[in-house]
Amino acid sequence: MKSKRTILSLLLLISGCILLAAAGSIAATPSDESDVRGAVQRIFDQLKAGQYEALYDSLPSSSRTRLSRDQLVKGLQRTSNLYQLQRIEIGAVRVSGNLAVVDTVMYAHIAPPFNTDGKLVVQQYLVREEGSWRMATGDRATIDRFLKSNPSFGRKFPIKRPHMFIKQDGKWVEFQPPVRKR
Repeated sequence: MKSKRTILSLLLLISGCILLAAAGSIAATPSDESDVRGAVQRIFDQLKAGQYEALYDSLPSSSRTRLSRDQLVKGLQRTSNLYQLQRIEIGAVRVSGNLAVVDTVMYAHIAPPFNTDGKLVVQQYLVREEGSWRMATGDRATIDRFLKSNPSFGRKFPIKRPHMFIKQDGKWVEFQPPVRKR
């Protein structure tokens, strides 16, 4: 059971959910959307290639103040033998000022004892800082603070919970992690 929770936690960390900052109300331009799409692909490629040091620079400043480069690198290195990323599908991109939400599907092979393929359907949240798009990490306090200070963003782009699937008998089956007892 612990392995399943570890894999889910890892995939959620990889997903890079949830952001902070103030939402502007300017309309997205095609270049904004292509820039966001490019940032998501670049970050996925860095993760897939094990370029964890470079990933740290893709985090927003608020995340970097809570997490050191060494913590991120060591955490990702510890879990890298649990999965092998394969590809990402980048769907709809929505931009509002300095914030973006991107629908993604990430595919990976999950190592033994599971030895199966998995996919994670998740929204990626990005914030534009210092002229570049940065992937925010999952953090409930950050989400709550962000939504409280940006209610219009929450109404326009409601947060969707991630869905994890594993392949069983050639079909995608949603994985429901066991409920933690407190």
